[in-house]
Parts: sequence; C-alpha cells; structure tokens
Amino acid sequence: MPATVTIRELRGAFPKVKHLLETEGSVIVSDYGEPKYLLTLYTPPPAGSPPKKNYLARLAEHQPRPLSKARASALHEENRGSR
Repeated sequence: MPATVTIRELRGAFPKVKHLLETEGSVIVSDYGEPKYLLTLYTPPPAGSPPKKNYLARLAEHQPRPLSKARASALHEENRGSR
C-alpha cells in the first residue's frame, strides 16, 4: 500500500515526500482527508520505442482537396439561386 501525505506536507515537507516516493514507489496525496492524487516515479520510455504517430498528417491525407476559386464561385452562384 502506498504512503499517504497531505497537500500541506507536499508543499511544506517535500524532501520527506520525495524520500517516501523513492522508497515506496508511489504516494497518495489527500485533499481534505480524501485521497485525490497518486504520485509515481517517472520512468523514461525504452530507447527502442516506436516514434509517435503524427495524427494531424494522417488526417490531412484523408481530407478532400480544397475547391479552386473558380469552382467555389460557381458553387456559390449555384446555391444562391435567383436571390
């Protein structure tokens, strides 16, 4: 079971919290007596991890091509009708 500290202890006695975190591996931070947050040690990703996906580039591949100025004008006139 991870150790529990309060927000006040986190602010005022961080070296103690840091020591608990290093020995226990995780610390629960309580707010007004209720457990709210879980602090864990940072573990860097493995060196051979795959590169992150570029979702914006993938989305751009599937988007329709923009209309030309002439086609946009024609479409506007067609939708406008006799107004």
